[in-house]
Amino acid sequence: MTSDELASRIDHTLLAPAASAADVDRLCDEATELGVAAVCVSPTRVAQVARRSAGRRWVPCSVVGFPSGAHRPSVKQAEAHEAVLAGAAELDMVVNLGAVADGAWEVTAEEVTLVRRAIPEGVLKVILETAALSPRQLETAARVALDAGADYLKTSTGFHPAGGATVEAVARLAELADGRASVKASGGIRDTATALAMVAAGADRLGTSSTAAILTPLR
Repeated sequence: MTSDELASRIDHTLLAPAASAADVDRLCDEATELGVAAVCVSPTRVAQVARRSAGRRWVPCSVVGFPSGAHRPSVKQAEAHEAVLAGAAELDMVVNLGAVADGAWEVTAEEVTLVRRAIPEGVLKVILETAALSPRQLETAARVALDAGADYLKTSTGFHPAGGATVEAVARLAELADGRASVKASGGIRDTATALAMVAAGADRLGTSSTAAILTPLR
């Protein structure tokens, strides 16, 4: 895989709570130089990224219910709506892990459905936090997310103590998606070998803040 091919699968990401406007500008400059798919930032920085995306190959992406997922469905819908109004073309939403633990699948279905309505023409990625789920929970959460309109099943926020993406989790998501959706790996992807392993396992998109370090060896 060439550097350009891998770059086209990357969401260049900055979700540090203290990220400044200058940090986000640098992120956008890097995204343009590296040729990534999207720039993913916190909701308060979406408008800035949307302005910088004019005429670029990459698109603005925002997170919803990040990083805990412990928000009411209506709050996630409102946050998603505001992000889309600010210019987000893609949304990465976190499911309510407490609801997953309770087996309250109606909550998962409701929240994904409501966020899907907020971005009817854009891309919706649903973060399942795979490292924190049992195999049965993962299977059910993935099915519910797919039925509610997810375009991507995503492994992780990168903030959960259980860990980030693994090759095994990516392969399982690809199996569960079964052509109905794509797969995004995120959390702990910091070098070329890891990135390529995730792609080989079935990841269509990668979320990382280490884009330059990943791509440089392929150039």
